[in-house]
Amino acid sequence: MNDLRVVCVGGGLGAPTVMAGLRRRTDDITGLIAVTDSGRSTGKVRIALDVPAPGDIRSALTVLAEGDPALIRLFSHRFETEKSEDLSGMAFGNLFLAALTQQEGSFLRAVEEASRLLGIRGRVLPVTLYNTHLCAKLADGSVVEEEVNVRAPGKAPIERIYLKDDDVRATDGSIEAIESADLITLGPGSLFTTVCACLLVPDIARAIANAEGLVVYVANTTRQPGQTDGFGLADHVRVVRDYLGGSGLDVALINDDPPPDHLRRHYAEKGLDYLEPTADALAKIADQGVRPVTAPVIDKWAGPRDLWLKQDTIRHDPARLATALLRLADDRRPRLRALP
Repeated sequence: MNDLRVVCVGGGLGAPTVMAGLRRRTDDITGLIAVTDSGRSTGKVRIALDVPAPGDIRSALTVLAEGDPALIRLFSHRFETEKSEDLSGMAFGNLFLAALTQQEGSFLRAVEEASRLLGIRGRVLPVTLYNTHLCAKLADGSVVEEEVNVRAPGKAPIERIYLKDDDVRATDGSIEAIESADLITLGPGSLFTTVCACLLVPDIARAIANAEGLVVYVANTTRQPGQTDGFGLADHVRVVRDYLGGSGLDVALINDDPPPDHLRRHYAEKGLDYLEPTADALAKIADQGVRPVTAPVIDKWAGPRDLWLKQDTIRHDPARLATALLRLADDRRPRLRALP
């Protein structure tokens, strides 16, 4: 087992994919997970019970879980019923975390107790305990509030994102995890509503920008309607650097294994065009002071997924991604150990 200390920043299906690949290589994984989701069952729980978004936390916990298989399956279960619009599609794990929050009096204690019950390998932390919402100023001057509206397609391009509440602080333990990490991964995932949403917590962005460990942005495989229409790979990197304060990003890890034509066509029809790692795109990334590294990291054998009220995309393969990340970390660690 590798002694690598890893922090994975993000949410949705992205950070858990990184964690899933690395969990067989190291025990020291901390997931710093977004809590500004406002759609689907997560949004319903936030409104009803006034807790930070539990959905991405739930996904991260189940990825690292090694406890009772029945409980792990139950945590991911979604209710199916035509008799209750509020309950239909609700993830049991979201309700479980909300109930624990009421019992424990703290969302952090709820996550810690759920971690114990699920027997997770590693640690999961919300990036903040503030029940705040994501907002965006658009290119036409208008403002939208709540994550579900920030990511909605058909609106003007996103000019900048911000949190509705001021003075939002990082969760206890998160800064220490970043400062001691050998490897810090950002993404993959929705550029604005997941990856950069985490970086809106000032303490988090500052700690990552100043980190001694290797900071790697795992680049998305496709554009995403409503967020990155017309973006190239270099645009993704530019935005991540911007929300880090303009520095601190070491590597952009980019897939170079071409997906099958049928996958390209399927996603292109939905506006999710594949991001080609062309020489020009890589040069533009290097011009930003970020090292572009290409590797075969996608899952090109699985077909499209039917996600509940969420966009699918060409996904990363956990094992291939872990191999590429460990190679980057191993190349960097001898130099870190040599520093006085």
